[in-house]
Amino acid sequence: MSIQFHDPRAEPLRPEEAYRLKAALDGPVAIGLLANGFPDSAEFLEAVEGALRDSLPEASFTHYSKGGPSIPVTAHLVDDIVERCDAVVTAYGH
Repeated sequence: MSIQFHDPRAEPLRPEEAYRLKAALDGPVAIGLLANGFPDSAEFLEAVEGALRDSLPEASFTHYSKGGPSIPVTAHLVDDIVERCDAVVTAYGH
């Protein structure tokens, strides 16, 4: 008996495009970092901030947490992020 593996990845329908934060080109950018509440999600985002600072030294960062993995993000939190941030990075812990 032989084992066969199927690669489920499809060929992309569009060419890959590099993503660039447009706001970063026009000056300082505010970036929100939203942890989902799983263990280490906040710590992971601290490391992400450190890496982003190398590329975006003028950026400001605001850390957010939704409180727990089973808790949905509140409308109030979304409104705060939208009002204060140009971009947001979300993270899942393990």
